[in-house]
This record gives sequence, structure tokens and C-alpha cells, in this order.
Amino acid sequence: MPTVTIYTDGSALGNPGRGGYGVVLLSPPYRKELSAGYRLTTNNRMELLAVCVALEALKFEGTDVTIYSDSKYVVDSVEKGWLFGWEKKGFDKAKNPDLWMRFLRVYRRHRVRFVWVKGHATTVENNRCDELAVAAAHGQGLLEDVGYEATAARG
Repeated sequence: MPTVTIYTDGSALGNPGRGGYGVVLLSPPYRKELSAGYRLTTNNRMELLAVCVALEALKFEGTDVTIYSDSKYVVDSVEKGWLFGWEKKGFDKAKNPDLWMRFLRVYRRHRVRFVWVKGHATTVENNRCDELAVAAAHGQGLLEDVGYEATAARG
């Protein structure tokens, strides 16, 4: 079974504001980079979306995955089990339920562990993800973060 190392990062220029995510997937000899920008979102949403997109890009069910993220929000929510408590309560009062449900659908198809890394430090691939995320947020043709904009419109 393949082993994949994933680095992810999210960015928001203003919070909320324009945002983007960056992903680096490594399964030697293969390397893939992914990114996209959004016109209105939050940093936490981009951090979580990066993980969702990365896991959705995997080709084989049951892949052993290590995800490196500088987001305490994402890492702690999964590793400390908070997410599973939110799920049991139907995501009542949880932030970003649309993305957490998306995450759980793909998370459960693989063997995933998270490692928190300090952002903007010496982790080369995490820094690359940051570059991808920031560039995407500054890009043209930004996408709509439907989950965020629909919630924001309701107040």
C-alpha cells in the first residue's frame, strides 16, 4: 500500500478576506502541488480545505498518510478528538461544519495521522505551501467559498 506525505497551509488576507490554500503531496518519486484562491473566506477554512483537497487527491483507498500542518485548529480538532464529539452532536455550534463533513468522508477512507509544525519556520515544504496559498489568494478568477459566503449572508 502506498505511503504519502502531505504538507498543507491556508491563508486569508484579512480574516475574513481573500484566501487560498496550498498543498504538497509527496510519494517518491512523485510530487504534486495544488492550490486555489477564494474571494471571501477565513484562514481556518483555508487550512481545513487544504487538508480536504489533499486527501481527495489520493488515488488509492487505505493509503497511509502523514499530514504536516501548522494549523492547531485542524490538527488538534482531529488528534484530540474534538471533531468526533462535534459529529456526535450533529455539528451543533461547530464552526465550518460543511468542511468538517467533507473531511470526514475522505479521512475515513485512509489511515491518517497529523503532525503539527511551526508555521513560517524551517519546514521547507510547509513554507512552499504558504507561498502557494498566498499566491492563490492574490490571484485572478477567485472562487466562491459557498459554505462561508452562504453562512455570512445569513448573518
